[in-house]
Amino acid sequence: MLDDPDDIHPLFYGAPKSTEFKKLRKRIVQHVREAIDQYRMVEPGGKWLVCLSGGKDSYTLLAVLHELKWRGLLPVELLACNLDQGQPGFPATVLPEFLEKMGVPHRIEYQDTYSIVVDKVPQGRTFCALCSRLRRGNLYRVAREEGCTAVVLGHHRDDILETFFMNLFHGGRLATMPPKLVNEEGDLFVYRPLAHVAEVDCEKFATAMRYPIIPCDLCGSQDGLQRQQVKQILDGWERNSPGRRQVMFRALTNIRPSHMLDPKLFDFSELSLGASDPDGEIPVLR
Repeated sequence: MLDDPDDIHPLFYGAPKSTEFKKLRKRIVQHVREAIDQYRMVEPGGKWLVCLSGGKDSYTLLAVLHELKWRGLLPVELLACNLDQGQPGFPATVLPEFLEKMGVPHRIEYQDTYSIVVDKVPQGRTFCALCSRLRRGNLYRVAREEGCTAVVLGHHRDDILETFFMNLFHGGRLATMPPKLVNEEGDLFVYRPLAHVAEVDCEKFATAMRYPIIPCDLCGSQDGLQRQQVKQILDGWERNSPGRRQVMFRALTNIRPSHMLDPKLFDFSELSLGASDPDGEIPVLR
């Protein structure tokens, strides 16, 4: 059974026994395994710093990674980490108590980035960019101190889609958050194992497991966020055409450089008559 103490990691104790939940759990685990395998995230002797915010996404990430490790399918060391950013009213005891109860190796790091963000960001502007930059810098530092090879984040499929459209609408570029990258210093991997997982599945999973969700009161409550606007657009498309999000996500994995306009990706100057399309669709000048 799903909640058999002898057959599952403590993070799954008390899991619902319904067929619906079993399918949900299986789907999430399969999607995470697909992303880990497809983007070759497992490196020999790896140690992952699993970043835990206390939101539904990071709880889902933590549980699935520990299940895979419990089953012998993820041969890396896992260290959960929460960065307490000094936000007023943040329930500082929730995560340490939860992680202790679940027997999850962890580190709680306190850095008052909240005061810096509030001081530096002009009134009326959103906090996200500076908050994210400060948070990421501290997590990289913690990863180095703990001898980790990778920083693992809880961004899911919908985060990746929203970032793509934010770059398209506001940044004038086609880009998003990749499932795997190397940081600027070149000493740490950054992984997003939830890359194929839908946000709604994370929400259903964390709710069903009754994990102690901590909302982000710093930036999540601000009005006028570009990400909120993009999310509303995608929600509308999904309502009018169910499955649209997955189709758009699949497009991000099926890019044809010769059918775009960036000469840095495709050498249009070398086109000549008589050759076939490198993507196998139509004749081109080559």
